[in-house]
Amino acid sequence: MSMSSPFESQEDALLNDINMTPFIDVMLVLLIVFMITLPVINHAVKVELPRASVEKIKKDPQAVDIAITAAGQINWNKEVVDDAQLIAKLDAASADGTHPNIRLFADQAVEYGRVAYVMTNAQQRGLSKIDFVLQPVKAP
Repeated sequence: MSMSSPFESQEDALLNDINMTPFIDVMLVLLIVFMITLPVINHAVKVELPRASVEKIKKDPQAVDIAITAAGQINWNKEVVDDAQLIAKLDAASADGTHPNIRLFADQAVEYGRVAYVMTNAQQRGLSKIDFVLQPVKAP
């Protein structure tokens, strides 16, 4: 049997532990770097969204009201129409030469494609004056 001193067992115990100090130092440096660069990254692209105020609609006897419900149903002056009837009514409105304003009432749940369908068909027939009708937001 060999004799072992009490100092050898302590050295072996020290070698079995991982020194965490360099690891913690590196992590703190990375944390500081991320804390400095994160606000720069978040505010790199600043977008100013347009603001609009809702004005009252002036009464126009020649204006056409087109409403699109949440289910996608189209109403022409409160009369339910399908796609073929809508195109026929748009053709008739553009044929007389008056080119009336179109007031578009679209439910907020309606798909964008349905609104785009109505707008493109109106614009293809020369009816380019389209007003979006909104409900005014109540002040807090």
